[in-house]
Amino acid sequence: MKKEAFLDYEDRHLAALYEKMPILAVKGKGASLWDYEGKEYVDCMGAYGVAIVGHCHPKIVEAIKRQAERLITCHASIYNDIRAEFLEKLTRLAPTLPRVFLSNSGAEAVECAIKLARKHTGRKDIVAMMGGYHGKTFGALSVTWNPRYREPFEPLLQGIRFVPYGNLDRAREAITSETAAVIAEPIQGESGVIIPPPEFLKGMKEICKEKGALLILDEVQTGFGRTGRLWAWEHFEAEPDIMCLAKGIAGGIPMGATLAREEVMASLAKGDHSSTFGGNPLACAAASAVIDVVLGEGLPRRAKELGDFFRDGLKTLQSHYSVVRDVRGMGLMLAMDLRFPVKDVLLGALEKGALLLYSGRTTLRFLPPLVIEKHQIEKVLGILEGLLQREQEKMEKRKV
Repeated sequence: MKKEAFLDYEDRHLAALYEKMPILAVKGKGASLWDYEGKEYVDCMGAYGVAIVGHCHPKIVEAIKRQAERLITCHASIYNDIRAEFLEKLTRLAPTLPRVFLSNSGAEAVECAIKLARKHTGRKDIVAMMGGYHGKTFGALSVTWNPRYREPFEPLLQGIRFVPYGNLDRAREAITSETAAVIAEPIQGESGVIIPPPEFLKGMKEICKEKGALLILDEVQTGFGRTGRLWAWEHFEAEPDIMCLAKGIAGGIPMGATLAREEVMASLAKGDHSSTFGGNPLACAAASAVIDVVLGEGLPRRAKELGDFFRDGLKTLQSHYSVVRDVRGMGLMLAMDLRFPVKDVLLGALEKGALLLYSGRTTLRFLPPLVIEKHQIEKVLGILEGLLQREQEKMEKRKV
């Protein structure tokens, strides 16, 4: 069958909700994707950060195969050995958050966190961040900043107050005796890899403690070593009361997790919240293998080392080409601001064998698998250099 037929099937039958790239992906390995014609791409998109341990990591594939032959589904009302093993591994990595609700996505993890904060505190108000992104289900959308996402579906949850990300004084004004929780990403992803001032998250934690509110940290994109530490909050010494995980947690199998302090999770009674597929053995087997890979292959350390190399390369490009406005990031979570819309760069990179991501009209975002090789980063930097040089020449011609 011709490539165009597959594209046509999706265009005619899949809800038209995604900005599609003209690539038909059929195979992945590590930080590489191959299209229908066999062309290889360096994947710096990573399925929006899902492919933390790379595509089709052998240990993840083996865990999924082995579990699929034993038991695929098991509702959380029945005990399961694989689920128990995964929970033991996960909570060992976050010992102050020993209680876990398992779901299927980051948005679901956030939904649980919001309900949990309201039930535990008996309060309704939530303080969220300008620029923050937490998902598009009803509750998660209510604490997501972008008005373009929110306005078509208003009224959403009431009692949501947004404050400037990184502004501790404004956060202090907003957190009151009626605030159930503050929710934030340790590093904002959707808004373009925005890193807060060093004291911001720690300061919010202290204010929350003083006011009796909970601190919810959304580590959906930053968790599992992406930023060079296992959890991004470790950079800022701001341990949360509730932590939301998803994306890379199960190596590409859908999973979300909401971790909380013992007394916080105890606020939910039986039946207050549930998920039919949450904690299914297939996802738990994959997630257990992901933890083994992240720790066994030292991926947080690798993310820091390769992230520094990648960021230095991007900064070198910035120093050579004035069309680059800024470069920033931590670990293998990076961004490059340009002085023009990124669409031509995205398509040009695709043509030359690199799959990039964007954040808004003028920002390139890089979320490659943490197993990416140095030579692959060098290839991406070389592709970017050629594309930036082309744009620089265009800009200079317009000035003449």
